Amino acid sequence: MSPSQEPVFPEYETETSQTSRLLNKFKETPFVPIGMGGFCAVVAYGLYKLKHRGNMKMSLHLIHMRVAAQGFAVGALTCGVLYSMFRDYVGKPKE
Repeated sequence: MSPSQEPVFPEYETETSQTSRLLNKFKETPFVPIGMGGFCAVVAYGLYKLKHRGNMKMSLHLIHMRVAAQGFAVGALTCGVLYSMFRDYVGKPKE
């Protein structure tokens, strides 16, 4: 690209790194990484408990772990939406 041409998408040609953009995105929506982390924690706990499930059938154990992981993720997303609504409508002063 010659120096006389303007970039097509100037917002993508900033000097910020991927890490700083990711951190900024996490600051805007803090409940998404919390939901992802909780989902991974529930899955890890389920895998750990897989050996110590006792008489419980494998399919029943997997269903319980799936429901717990989905519940945590949906709960975190719901909290995120409520947080965004609160920030936009209640926390913002009226003009």
